[in-house]
Amino acid sequence: MSLTGKQRRFLRAKGHHLPAVLQIGKEGLSPSLIEALDRALLDHELVKIRVGQNALVDRKSAASELARATSSEVAQVLGKTLLLYRAHPEQPVIELP
Repeated sequence: MSLTGKQRRFLRAKGHHLPAVLQIGKEGLSPSLIEALDRALLDHELVKIRVGQNALVDRKSAASELARATSSEVAQVLGKTLLLYRAHPEQPVIELP
């Protein structure tokens, strides 16, 4: 599923006030981070991730790699913040336009 521009705009507006749930640290994209992100996407559908100062990964490549690993979509990469979206498989809460 690929997001349209309108859907990305909608998700960015929803994610603006969300706190960062996860942080990418010096370990980078570890299996435990991917597992925690998978759980967070199942719980919240829209997750904000902060790229830490000591992280040795590029933010854009990290966003695409996390999206691929969790079957989610990148809604936004802004500064050191990533916003990922994946609809709940059974009971989606966020209804995309």
